[in-house]
Amino acid sequence: MVYENLILEKKNHICILTLNHPPVNAWNRAMMEEFGKTIVEIENDGGIRAVILTGGDRQCFSAGFDVNDTLHSQKTNDKGRELWTKIDRFTKPVIAAINGYAMGGGLELVMCCHFRIMVDDPKATMGLTELNLGTIPSWGGTQRLVRIVGKAKALDMILFSKRINARQALEIGLIHQISNKEQLMGDAMAYAEILADRPPIALGCVLNAISALEYEGLEAGLKVEEESAAIVRKSKDRVEGFTAFLEKRTPIFRGE
Repeated sequence: MVYENLILEKKNHICILTLNHPPVNAWNRAMMEEFGKTIVEIENDGGIRAVILTGGDRQCFSAGFDVNDTLHSQKTNDKGRELWTKIDRFTKPVIAAINGYAMGGGLELVMCCHFRIMVDDPKATMGLTELNLGTIPSWGGTQRLVRIVGKAKALDMILFSKRINARQALEIGLIHQISNKEQLMGDAMAYAEILADRPPIALGCVLNAISALEYEGLEAGLKVEEESAAIVRKSKDRVEGFTAFLEKRTPIFRGE
């Protein structure tokens, strides 16, 4: 696949997906379509066990919707809701390496990632500031911000169009870790390497069960958990895990 708005790199079992739409990684229809095809490719690639999503070397992760593409705004918005939900429900762990500011749809994408590491830089801020334009966060922002930080903090951020820095984001639980510019990708790789060594079938089952809880409720989540237990019980990775434990060695999981 030829990439115009993205850069895809594979390192062992880790995929690094870099947003590459200068100057601010804003999302238009073309970028959405490319992103959609790429995440399907990643999902179907059995050799990929963890994903790092970043904005590269520039000072922004993503500024959100591309206002220069208003002709396709409805289709872009519809696609944004669809794809962000796909990332939110991805069965491979996704780590956001937030290299700069993440506004609007950019923050909405960040919130869909399972782990979030943000650079500590005065210019790196995050916010859902759509009310300044007379509109609302509509790629899942009103729902996922409440889910992560609670209703009170979410209302404060959205209704007042507040921008917060990395330390404020860490304080309210919006991100998991702060990093400096030089260490950001190294810290993200550290997460990814650990996750890539975990049993991929079991890991995917956990993500799927938690996703079912959040989207369909407790009863559905318990059902998926029960079904997942049956799946991993038959896996070779389960045999390897128990064998390695008895032999007092580190298990080597192959996703079988």
